[in-house]
Amino acid sequence: MGLNEIIKAVNDFVWGPVMLVLLVGTGVFLTLRLGFLPWRNLGHALKSVFSREKKAAGGEGDISAFQSLMTALAATIGTGNIVGVATAMVLGGPGALVWMWVSALFGLSTKYAESVLAVKYRVKTKSGEMAGGPMYALRDGFPIRWVGAVLAFLFALFAVLASFGIGNLTQANSISDAVGSTFGVPTWATGLVLALLVGVVLVGGIQSIGKVCGVIVPVMAVFYFVAGIAVIALNAGNLPQGLVEIVRMAFSPTAVAGGVGGTITATVLSSMRWGVARGVFSNEAGLGSAPIAAAAAKTDHPSRQGYINMTGTFFDTLVVCSVTGLAIASSGVLGTAGADSKLLDGVNLTIAAFRTALGSAGGMIVTVGIALFAFSTILGWEYYGEKSLEYLVHSRAANYLYRVLFSLVTFVGATTSLEVVWNFSDTMNGLMSIPNLICLLALSGVVARECRDYQERVLIPQRAEKRALRAQKRSAGKA
Repeated sequence: MGLNEIIKAVNDFVWGPVMLVLLVGTGVFLTLRLGFLPWRNLGHALKSVFSREKKAAGGEGDISAFQSLMTALAATIGTGNIVGVATAMVLGGPGALVWMWVSALFGLSTKYAESVLAVKYRVKTKSGEMAGGPMYALRDGFPIRWVGAVLAFLFALFAVLASFGIGNLTQANSISDAVGSTFGVPTWATGLVLALLVGVVLVGGIQSIGKVCGVIVPVMAVFYFVAGIAVIALNAGNLPQGLVEIVRMAFSPTAVAGGVGGTITATVLSSMRWGVARGVFSNEAGLGSAPIAAAAAKTDHPSRQGYINMTGTFFDTLVVCSVTGLAIASSGVLGTAGADSKLLDGVNLTIAAFRTALGSAGGMIVTVGIALFAFSTILGWEYYGEKSLEYLVHSRAANYLYRVLFSLVTFVGATTSLEVVWNFSDTMNGLMSIPNLICLLALSGVVARECRDYQERVLIPQRAEKRALRAQKRSAGKA
């Protein structure tokens, strides 16, 4: 058995049924433990993202609450939203989209909890910057200190390795492939431009990353969302049948095929496996990466940032992934073969779906979307890796060296395609979740206390005040 086969076998185990059950199960447990408050307060969370409240929160931090969310979204919204959704719908049938939604719903509670712990246990480094994430929560909050220290070390190590793989090499490779196939640009040219752009942004540290992501992420998300809605609208005639196939194949105990689903066959188990796996891979709820960005936010209460960062899962999976999935389901191309007689999959499937409604412009839109999504993912994951390395080494010089090396690796990723790198990246990404999930379960009581405290001291009085104001206005109107 070769190296790639060994890594693939390990990767299949890491992302196997046990891990997926643990990831979703933790979300279910936290949702129940928190009394469904993350679900009940989703409206408040969304308002906090777009209102002045996020700017008025105050508190210590390096970047605004909004920039923290955008940095987390930058690392989250990536190729998984375009390539991952298409792959899940091929391997698990269109019903996989339902299970992506299910994993996202419970992922709201997971993302909330890990972000709360990140702010709760964050520290200020010698350089004056905030640092936090699962490694600090494990080190300072875990009941058994030495076990917590070991788990914290493992998480930071896996995060550093994952940052070079899933956060850099694979993203750069996706950009160069998409740009090369659509516009004919050589991979070395794409790699050189990417490396330079990444290096320029990283010079300014988290403030620079936050500002860039605060612009790129909203623009790219709206751009892709509008284009996807246009595809769905223009293929509206197929949408009802596509929705029927999505629901039917999500719960079918036996293999099925036909309709808009083309020649795709799947069982409920395969739909569940690939839907949950790609859903978690896309929104990263439970992996422990996004809390590292949450810890840098200026906020006055852990729960305030927990709710804001929780919306990352909502935007990533319930909005962006849904647009991709519905565009594919309504296009009629799922289950069809390409010019090479092979089943359309990944980015080629998404491009084909967009082309059914938008022609050649559809392919360009998907290409630009992948380029922007993947570039922002590179920036977000650099911050995760740098903060994890900082926890392990405690050296500013090591951070600067890491930034240079990270930029150079971007060029390597754009010009080299190695299957072993993809499998290794997936494995490191999955291994990060193990110490993080243990942390969430062990410190769920701390999360529950912070959740109740925010509910009682902030949300309940705030809502009572709004009700009183509405009543006062009604009384004044009657008078």
